[in-house]
Amino acid sequence: MAPDIRTVATRIVYENRWMRVREDAIVRQDGSPGIYGVVEKTDFAVIAPIENGLVYLVEQYRYPVQARYWELPQGSWEDAPGTDPLELARAELREETGLTAQTMRQVGHLFECYGYSNQGFHIYLAQGLRQGETRREHTEQDMMCRAFPLDEVLAMIAGGTIKDAATVATLGLLRLKGLI
Repeated sequence: MAPDIRTVATRIVYENRWMRVREDAIVRQDGSPGIYGVVEKTDFAVIAPIENGLVYLVEQYRYPVQARYWELPQGSWEDAPGTDPLELARAELREETGLTAQTMRQVGHLFECYGYSNQGFHIYLAQGLRQGETRREHTEQDMMCRAFPLDEVLAMIAGGTIKDAATVATLGLLRLKGLI
């Protein structure tokens, strides 16, 4: 069976440390031509640190949308794209919140926006939490961390205060799996 869409040419139109944008010339099954713009980004980890009914969130300024938002700790290592996702999750949790987790349970893998990007994210539930020092990158200097009751976090999502899709999807998946 022929693929749904066949790539006939590709070119890189933009590239920096964090992403690459390419344009693919394609042919659909019916023979009609088209183009796809694809954003290539390294997968990231989203960590849900939850203990005793509290969810630890971080808040930071998100330049593309010109506002500060609460979200679950998350991140990627663009310079080390082959890093084990569990190692990445543990490091990002410590870096952004100062927390270390006795257990890190892998909950799933989702795609961020697969209509235009290949980036996905690995989801972890962190428990058995111990507080330590944060190790934030220079770009995270404005970040804050705070624990919220789970019901308050769910209300923040329902009310539109939390808008990060990865955070909403992670908490939804945790709830569907009966983990929260």
